[in-house]
Amino acid sequence: MKNVSIILLLLASMLSFQAVLAKELKVGVVDIARVLEQSPQAAIARKKLQDEFSPREKKLVAEQKKIHKLEEQLVRDGAIMSESERTRLEREVVSKKRDAKRNQDVFREDLNFKRSEILESLQRNLIATIQKYAKDNGYDILLAEGVIYASDSINITDEILAKLK
Repeated sequence: MKNVSIILLLLASMLSFQAVLAKELKVGVVDIARVLEQSPQAAIARKKLQDEFSPREKKLVAEQKKIHKLEEQLVRDGAIMSESERTRLEREVVSKKRDAKRNQDVFREDLNFKRSEILESLQRNLIATIQKYAKDNGYDILLAEGVIYASDSINITDEILAKLK
């Protein structure tokens, strides 16, 4: 009797598995890197980063140019300067280089932090848009990362980009 129950259970599970196989799955693929690169939100984020950090970057470049001019002056006029004047200029160059390095490190940290913050926000928005698109269009599964090949018939990246616009 036990064997009959097990056989019936196996038959029932095979029938339900065949029913799942018989249903056609709707599968799509999204190229996340392309969406992040081409979406209007990404362009806005890049512009925002540039507007926020460009003035600081220009200031850092100007500092580097001033240091370079001081170094050139030291090389050019060092031999004819008094020892105290040359020592003062050498200390000034070392001090300015140290300050410039510190300013560059702070700038880089701030830029990386802000970039990560914006990217995280973009990704959240993107995932929400993709999930809504999948639900609205009856997709059973959408794949993104790790896809080696996807035919154009299931690639919905263009549709996702259109939704983001």
